[in-house]
Amino acid sequence: MSSIHPARLRTHGASEPAKGAFTLYWMSAAVRTQDNDALEFAIERANATGRRLVVLFVLDPSYPEAQKRHFEFLQQGLEDVARGLAERNIKFVVRLGNRADHVVHVAADATEIVTDRTYLRHQRAILDEVVGRTGKQTTEVETAVVVPTHVTSDKREYAARTIRPKIHDHLSEFKELAETATIDKKSRSLSIDGATESDVEEAISRLDDGDAVQTRIRLFTGGQHQARAALDRFIADMLPTYDEKRNKPERGNVSHMSMYLHFGHISPVRVAIEIEASGAPEEMIDSYIEELVVRRELGFNFVEFEPEYDKYSSLPDWAKKTLKDHEDDPREQVYTRSEFERALTHDPYWNAAMIQLRETGYLHNYMRMYWGKKILEWSNTPEYAYRTVLTLNNRHLYDGRDPNSFGNVGWVFGLWDRAWQERDVFGKTRSMTASGLERKADPDEYVRRISETVGLEVRS
Repeated sequence: MSSIHPARLRTHGASEPAKGAFTLYWMSAAVRTQDNDALEFAIERANATGRRLVVLFVLDPSYPEAQKRHFEFLQQGLEDVARGLAERNIKFVVRLGNRADHVVHVAADATEIVTDRTYLRHQRAILDEVVGRTGKQTTEVETAVVVPTHVTSDKREYAARTIRPKIHDHLSEFKELAETATIDKKSRSLSIDGATESDVEEAISRLDDGDAVQTRIRLFTGGQHQARAALDRFIADMLPTYDEKRNKPERGNVSHMSMYLHFGHISPVRVAIEIEASGAPEEMIDSYIEELVVRRELGFNFVEFEPEYDKYSSLPDWAKKTLKDHEDDPREQVYTRSEFERALTHDPYWNAAMIQLRETGYLHNYMRMYWGKKILEWSNTPEYAYRTVLTLNNRHLYDGRDPNSFGNVGWVFGLWDRAWQERDVFGKTRSMTASGLERKADPDEYVRRISETVGLEVRS
């Protein structure tokens, strides 16, 4: 019997395993060997059928919107995976190119396929292609959220207040990790034709440096060990005062977990377990769990049940109407996407946020809200603003192109929010002002710190 909760499993294709030499785990979203339910399930299946296990990762240089920055962070995670699988005597194969083609090729000799549950449109299309072309039994394992989306709800939820009780109804049931399994038959020496881990470096070298986003200031390193170290530092030094300081961007009192969760370098279940066992004040624990589980998984629900999750059309009707009503309102300033990306606005607070995002791949959550709202305020149309926010978010941030990230972009334009007092340009959508930022934080200190960190003068 599997140690994985059955609600975390979805099976496609054939009803039974085929004849073959090994079980294949196609790793895609959970780039880790620790606390990885998909890996543990694959080991269980290999042992149950008396087969060896092969783990495959396909690195696609044409992955939508991925930049050199993202591939380098991913590479660091894959290096951890290679070491972790070697310690467990499991064969690891990394291939370069079209994902479906490589999975189909390797799966020709497999009895069945195990893979990570994914959510984005192009990811689902590749899974469908693999299942269709191989005909093999293919089991998806939920590794990205604490409570599986289909357990939480069977429809798109419209606010945190509607999804919160549904998640908490199941939270204790799913806040468990699979047991670490031991493979019965070693596979590390198994011969699989094709490329090995060196292909990761090859893919990085093949990217066009002239257009690729690179990180000038390396504040973060990828991989499961770095993810756990970051979590431990947060729990020890910042969680006790999390709710008091998390919205002060000059303090940096945040966990930095979002990028590691996006790349699958740490399990959200592990994060929740460690946070709740931390001994921090209960209100701080509750505040963090709200962000980690309720708010984050609201984003996964959005992508799961909204086909146009990356389009302006996905916004609530009231938000689209009010923004349309105010589309012709005079703007204080209007900037192009290029001017935004180069941090050439009249607002030093906003410019510092853009520089932090562009140069480091990270932007403090409170400044993300201010950053997005000002793009809406200073763009000629709300549709242009939406495309600008989404483009810059996905292009530069380590945690861009994520289900939660698509939802956060929509929030700038009224998603998951309510109507507020009507204002020019914003209509009834929420606005943010420099004076409001000054009341809640110390943005001048934030500007100073960003300038000092990246070695660039912030335009004022």
